[in-house]
Amino acid sequence: MNAERDLLPLAPGVVRALNDKLYEKRKVAALEIEKLVREFVAQNNTSQIKHVIQILSQEFALSLHPHSRKGGLIGLAACSIALGKDSGLYLKELIEPVLTCFNDADSRLRYYACEALYNIVKVARGSVLPHFDVLFDGLSRLAADPDPNVKSGSELLDRLLKDIVTESKQFDLVGFIPLLRERIYSNNQYARQFIISWILVLESVPDINLLDYLPEILDGLFQILGDNNKEIRKMCEVALGEFLKEIKKNPSSIKFAEMANILVIHCQAADDLIQLTAMRWMSEFIQLAGRAMLPYSSGILTAVLSCLSYDDRKKSILEVANVCNQSLMKLVIPEDDEMDEARQLTTLLAHELDITALNQPLFFPCSCERIQVTLNLDGIVQVLDCHLHDTSIGMMTRIAVLKWLYHLYIKTPHKMFRHTDSLFPNLLQTLSDESDEVILKDLEVLAEIASSPAGQTEGHGPSNSSDARPSPVELHVPDRAGQLSMKGLECLPSTPTMNSYFYKFMINLLKHFSRERKLLETRGEAKCHGSWQGIIFNAVKSGARDTSSSAH
Repeated sequence: MNAERDLLPLAPGVVRALNDKLYEKRKVAALEIEKLVREFVAQNNTSQIKHVIQILSQEFALSLHPHSRKGGLIGLAACSIALGKDSGLYLKELIEPVLTCFNDADSRLRYYACEALYNIVKVARGSVLPHFDVLFDGLSRLAADPDPNVKSGSELLDRLLKDIVTESKQFDLVGFIPLLRERIYSNNQYARQFIISWILVLESVPDINLLDYLPEILDGLFQILGDNNKEIRKMCEVALGEFLKEIKKNPSSIKFAEMANILVIHCQAADDLIQLTAMRWMSEFIQLAGRAMLPYSSGILTAVLSCLSYDDRKKSILEVANVCNQSLMKLVIPEDDEMDEARQLTTLLAHELDITALNQPLFFPCSCERIQVTLNLDGIVQVLDCHLHDTSIGMMTRIAVLKWLYHLYIKTPHKMFRHTDSLFPNLLQTLSDESDEVILKDLEVLAEIASSPAGQTEGHGPSNSSDARPSPVELHVPDRAGQLSMKGLECLPSTPTMNSYFYKFMINLLKHFSRERKLLETRGEAKCHGSWQGIIFNAVKSGARDTSSSAH
């Protein structure tokens, strides 16, 4: 009797029916509870309403007995139906015990929990949004449920919740992002599908701006793009495509810098789809953000250069990588050589952005109009030198590296000459390359170094003393008969305006031929003869011009 009294206002018959193993009897009990709660609503008897919900929660939904838990779930759903629009006042008490049952070992009970929560959410509609995080968390777990009936029930609830979010203007995106960021790294394909479906829904809502939080989920999206399931890959590809469209529409508000390194990582992915997609994003970022991408140029080059030697099997990646490479190269301008690196400004964007064509305002990564942008020349040169030294890289990559070095010596000669001592040995070694095209590009770089006026001002030139003369250099040069002859070769008298690398280039080239007889025989003849002579002649002519002008 005491037990029955503790469960009042639920009648003994209702209590017995709620504990019954038969669904039909539990349903009859639920109808009685609905009628009882309606009476309390009409009387505005909130204390009794709370008491009924508490009984159904503590004594039934959270009971150790499985049939009691099922009775509690259907009873809580009945309460929500009876409360109607007032259910929002009791949602926490209604939802929490149901969500607890999502973890039940009994699949039938998990299904009934889905059914109960569906009825609660359907009645409450927008009132459930303050509890969205816990609902989403529960649904994300059920999305990967092994039981097909539970999955089916969770999908119905999921669609209902998506409808509510879509039609509402009160969605708490800030509170949702941490949960999304956590769940997006799930390896379960159903959980991934669930996450992507929600991202697609949120992207479609005009009042929800996911772009502000894209840096927090972009890495996870690229991870999902590599899923083994084709449907999930396609969904993720669509989601990324939509994000990129929005970025193009509104580049001024995009946090390019926060996503640059994420793209660098995925541009080097083994998965072709991930690599191609990341490379396309990188290409767009360079076009839209311009010089704001310069601080990440060494990482971008690391990712892009190796792709330039891809064959037709990866033609699409090769093409986009070429665009990235060319666009990045255009960002380096003569002003980079003149200004102190720590004070370069994004006002230089006008040099590489066709503003009229873009029909967009200049991009600034922060609200202030003058933001420091640094050309990380040391990092770029380190990447280029590393690739130049790597004999395993493809011919087109080697050519691209040499084109970069030539471009940097043209645009930023004074800063590049600080690196010449370290680059010079590798450039000379590259003269032994198997490719004529590589050798010719290499000669262009060497000729530019040898003839550049910048070499006269960076402390590389000979002493200013009129008495200073370099010591003779002994070279063993093959004669026409194939015999080695010894000849003392002395550098010309030094002058304040002479580029010392002119001498180093010519002397080392002769040394190179002396050491590598085969190189002289194969590369010194008709096939490359004209081109070598032309390039070397230009360097000699430039050096002679410098000597002549200094004499005057």
